[in-house]
Amino acid sequence: MYKLISNCNSVLRLSDGAAIPFDQANTDATEFCKWLKAGNIPEAPDGGTVPTQAEVNAIIAKLS
Repeated sequence: MYKLISNCNSVLRLSDGAAIPFDQANTDATEFCKWLKAGNIPEAPDGGTVPTQAEVNAIIAKLS
């Protein structure tokens, strides 16, 4: 499971608290992208809303 961080440029991996930047060279970001492509949706950032499918698609495009 993952949770978006409010800056929209990284995600928090809930299993270990690792902050993962949206960087194609980052292997954790690649794993997050695979997780998204499998149909998963990250939790909303604090004070935010759950991302729409369009927002998820934008993250996938950024990481692909």
